[in-house]
Parts: sequence; C-alpha cells; structure tokens
Amino acid sequence: MRLYTSSRAPNPRRVAMFMAAKGITGIEQVEVDLNAGAHRSGEFLALNPLARVPVLALDDGRALSETRAICTYLEGLYPEPNLMGVDATERAFIEMADRRMELHLMLEIAQCVRHTHPGLAVLEQPQFPEFGAAQGQKMRTTARWLDGELARQPYVAGERFTIADITAFCALEFARGLMRFRPGEEGMANLQAWRDRIAAMYKG
Repeated sequence: MRLYTSSRAPNPRRVAMFMAAKGITGIEQVEVDLNAGAHRSGEFLALNPLARVPVLALDDGRALSETRAICTYLEGLYPEPNLMGVDATERAFIEMADRRMELHLMLEIAQCVRHTHPGLAVLEQPQFPEFGAAQGQKMRTTARWLDGELARQPYVAGERFTIADITAFCALEFARGLMRFRPGEEGMANLQAWRDRIAAMYKG
C-alpha cells in the first residue's frame, strides 16, 4: 500500500497519528506538495478527483480517500490496539465523539485558517476574512464545551484513548500553529492539560 500525504496538514496527520498509535509500519508514504499544487496534477486527480489528501492506494489498484474511511480500513487490518470501539454501543459513542471533533472543532479551525491566514490563500480563493474570524469564535465555543467534557472524563470519548482524541489533537495542533490558540491562556485548563498529555504520548 502507498499513502499519499502532506505532513503539515491536519487530516493527513490524523492518519499518521492513527498509524503510530497502532504501530503500523511498512506503508510507503508519498509527500504531496499542496502549495505547489501537486494535488491538482493529473496523476493525483486519477487517485482522488476531489484533489484532497490523504489517499491510501491499495494493493489491488483502488484508491481510498477520506480520513475516517482510511482509518476504518486500517482498524480492520490492524485491530489492536482498538481505537474505534469493541462493540456496537462503544463504536457508536466513539464515532459520535469523533464526528463532533471533525465536523465542529476541526472544520471551524480549518475555515478560520483558510479564510484569514495569508499563507493559505493559495489553497482558498477567494478568502472571506470576516467569515474566517466568525469561525474562529465558533471554534472557541466548541473548545469551551470540550473543556467541560474533559473536566469529567479523561479522554474525548470517555475513559480511554480513541480516534476521537486523535482528531481533536490534530485539530488543536493546527490551531496552535496557525491561530496561535493556547487553551490554557483562554481559561480552558482541562483542554490544555489533555492536549499536553496527548502531546507527551504521541510526538509525531
């Protein structure tokens, strides 16, 4: 298998962290230069016509895109340590937590950054700075809610580390770099402590 990735982007980082948590090795990684437009090349569009990373090229010639789908596939191939749930109930609640992190926290951060950061103009045209700023405020509302969740449980989905923690961590690291967001500096001590704990566990 071959993983087409972009190490600085949050979604490819989710897959990389998922693989690290499972100890998965031996998958060739191909870096895609987004700033140079490599994701819009004919070769890459043949893998994913939506021009997004990551993409996992399977040994049978098919290409699997979308971060969650790639992680689900890898979970099936490498079931331990389990990161998506051991039964129907746990799988459902972990997926709920993961979707919340993806569709709220991560999307709000991405929209803020893509519409306010000059370095992302090459990827987002036209940029709408006011929209981006509003998304940054919405992200902080989501982060404050998550801070409250982490006051009563050690991990995003409950009592153990799961894919939901990976999604939330990669989202926050993206915000840390491009939004200069530090939860502890904005009164979110639980979220900051959780972030620091995960960073110590997975430095990739």
